[in-house]
Amino acid sequence: MTYRTFSRFVVLTTCLLGLGFAHAVAQQEQIDWNKARQLHERVLKGEKLAEEEQAYHDRATQAVRAKAGKQPDDGIDWNKAQRLHQKFLRGEKLTDEERAYHDRAAKTLRAKAGAERPPPPAKPPVGLKPLTDMTAGDRYKDQDGGLYGGRKNEPPEKHLQAALQQAKMIRPLDSDGKPSEDGKIVLISVGMSNTTQEFSTFMRLANADPERSPKVVIVDGAQGGQTANIWANPGARNPWEVLDERLRQAGVTAQQVQVAWVKQALPAPEYLGDFPKHAEVLKGHMVGLLNKLREKFPNLRIAYLSSRIYAGYATTHLNPEPYAYESAFVVRWLIQDQIKGDPKLNYDSEKGAVKSPLLLWGPYLWADGEKGRKIDDLVWKPEDLGPDGTHPSDSGRRKVAELLLRFMKSDPTAKNWFTENGR
Repeated sequence: MTYRTFSRFVVLTTCLLGLGFAHAVAQQEQIDWNKARQLHERVLKGEKLAEEEQAYHDRATQAVRAKAGKQPDDGIDWNKAQRLHQKFLRGEKLTDEERAYHDRAAKTLRAKAGAERPPPPAKPPVGLKPLTDMTAGDRYKDQDGGLYGGRKNEPPEKHLQAALQQAKMIRPLDSDGKPSEDGKIVLISVGMSNTTQEFSTFMRLANADPERSPKVVIVDGAQGGQTANIWANPGARNPWEVLDERLRQAGVTAQQVQVAWVKQALPAPEYLGDFPKHAEVLKGHMVGLLNKLREKFPNLRIAYLSSRIYAGYATTHLNPEPYAYESAFVVRWLIQDQIKGDPKLNYDSEKGAVKSPLLLWGPYLWADGEKGRKIDDLVWKPEDLGPDGTHPSDSGRRKVAELLLRFMKSDPTAKNWFTENGR
């Protein structure tokens, strides 16, 4: 193991945080990079390091950042570039001038990274079929088709009835969580950069939609760089604290949160192993996230889960195909485990301690690039993605937002509380 290999690993797994724009300065010391990588893999899996191990990991990471932070003579103000990148990850719209500056800085960083490692091939992968399109003869690495498995795109009847019962209990609540005609129904998002970019667009569309119930308050809790492992095991950068502040700014409380849209991922999943290994790691973090979600929001009834959008145009190792495609199986496994009675995902107080909201698929966002899919007209064109081929452009964000809005207005478990005339 060399410094270069570990640096690729750390930079790739932290690029969601915008560390490529950071200016850390550190003195590189003799480091066992094989040991450093092993420690970093444990961090990604959510394991707690001993104090000595954490210090060693931090020293290795600092050395990587220090080297990455050395600036070429390229005329770029990297503090400005970092601020723009943070805005981009939060889903804020950049002006044409800001976007051009951001893209030039990103291009410079990719050029630097390319000197050490070429990007993944831009040619879209072949042989991946949307889960919703898979037929009886289709298998993907021993997995059958359908969002819920068994080629079924709708939840099993018993689980659907349980979801409908939970949905009936979603009603306006006052700040203490008690039913009130003047109360609110709070819908939040939980996720990383893609999630906040897409949900912020959804918020604008939904808040302007005359069919939305005025009782529904939408709060974007997703945050750039806050991947599943961080939500499950928060450290110094605690996304839950940011979510708390956003709820306060919206004039609502944790007791009024009753519905969540959750879309999550892990950075550079290739380093966690081929499918199903990386997916199993993500699933473990998702269980922890869902447990914290229900603990923090005692009136949370339903969490709608979505997997990633198409990443066949990705130019980095952040989360290309087939990892974006394979994230859908994590959603399926979580719901299947809940249906089987996993106590860590129990939502029914009659069956024991409530650890999770009831889980359902939200909108399925993956389609095979420009080939699309059979269930609707969704396609993903190169212009629907940003420069890295992973984060959505404005048109890509709108596609997700429109799918989510359509879902909330039509799904039998959502329309009755989301729309004004639903009840």
